[in-house]
Amino acid sequence: MRSILVVDIGGSAVKLMISAEGKRRKFPSGPKLRPNDAIAQIRELTRDWNYDAISIGFPAPVRDGKIVQDPKNLGKNWAGFNFEKALGKPVRVINDAALQALGSYHGGGRMLFLGLGTGLGSALIWQDHLLPLELGDLPYVDYAIIERVLGDAGLKRLGKKDWQRETLWTIKLLKQAFIADYVVLGGGNAKLIKKLPGGFELGHNRNVYPGGVRLWETDAATKRPKWQIV
Repeated sequence: MRSILVVDIGGSAVKLMISAEGKRRKFPSGPKLRPNDAIAQIRELTRDWNYDAISIGFPAPVRDGKIVQDPKNLGKNWAGFNFEKALGKPVRVINDAALQALGSYHGGGRMLFLGLGTGLGSALIWQDHLLPLELGDLPYVDYAIIERVLGDAGLKRLGKKDWQRETLWTIKLLKQAFIADYVVLGGGNAKLIKKLPGGFELGHNRNVYPGGVRLWETDAATKRPKWQIV
């Protein structure tokens, strides 16, 4: 069985994981972080780790394993960047929320993942299909887009009580709209919602690691990737 390095690139930190428990390292990210700087730090922090392949979760739209646009909270030159060439290992890249969603899925039909953090991460999973979403850019009355309400900016502006009310109302509508059997709430602010309605459950950032491992699973019969990213 191959060993997988999982890299979770976020707006405030880049987290590196080589196992489900322990062996985790990180370094700061932020609006000045560019890909070459990140590669240098990833190489430095993992030089004593042995791994065969790399899974990367990235906070921007990803299509066919390529970042299609620069993220809102990092530096420039990420779009189209070739991680495999830079790191010298097989690499698979997907949206960071999709990576956590993949690790959070435990069957049971259709799962909607919502990451409540800096913005709003989102993905939909059913059977062996994974659909990354960009729900944070949907319009929202008086606030332009949803992530300005459900993200950090909305929490700061509205205060905890009003933010909880707006968030609960919105996530119930999203569950209904996607006909989801259940919703997993991830991200640092999910824990602020103390009383979850039926059909909702809290995720955990540690689910990023099993998501990164699942990304390399293959179908026993065809030897092709098990998960279809659509």
